[in-house]
Amino acid sequence: MMFILSGYGFKTLKVSVPDQLKMKEPTLVSFPQDETSLPGYEIRPPYIGSQFIGFKEALAFKESQGNYFVTNTYGYLGKYQFGLGTLALVGIYDGNHFLSNPELQERAFYVNISRNKWILRKDIKRFVGMKMRGIEITESGILAAAHLAGPGNVKIFLRSQGRMDIKDGYGTSISNYMKKFSGYDISIVSPKRNPRI
Repeated sequence: MMFILSGYGFKTLKVSVPDQLKMKEPTLVSFPQDETSLPGYEIRPPYIGSQFIGFKEALAFKESQGNYFVTNTYGYLGKYQFGLGTLALVGIYDGNHFLSNPELQERAFYVNISRNKWILRKDIKRFVGMKMRGIEITESGILAAAHLAGPGNVKIFLRSQGRMDIKDGYGTSISNYMKKFSGYDISIVSPKRNPRI
């Protein structure tokens, strides 16, 4: 069996699968619809480090299981599940083009994180290292929560000492993202005021 890997700027590579790795019969693999469908079970992304790449891939896995071409039931688009309003803030106005362009999605994610980092820069300085509702506040947790609920809602959460915990349409809360995505080093992202693509 021969596979050809190409696209997105990668060279074409022919890979042969050794006989000992070949499947003898089909294997059924299924995934739960969400993390709550099996008690005590959570789908976790592969760990690729605690730097920015690990942060963005873990967040993408939570948002869409890393699928660039998916639209959820609320109309959020792509690997990082962007809304059209947020895309317009960074200079993207064509949702169809965005959905079909993985490179643009990666650029939009970086630009939006740097935008949120600018908006939340004072809150990051003030609250990182504190504990709220048993959760240690970190920069990466703050920025992940801003991706989920917007930077304004994260300000409300932080300034209310965690009492105002906003949830998205699927019931995921700011505190959940604060905890789930804490401890990543995303210092590579510089805060930028009104960045555009």
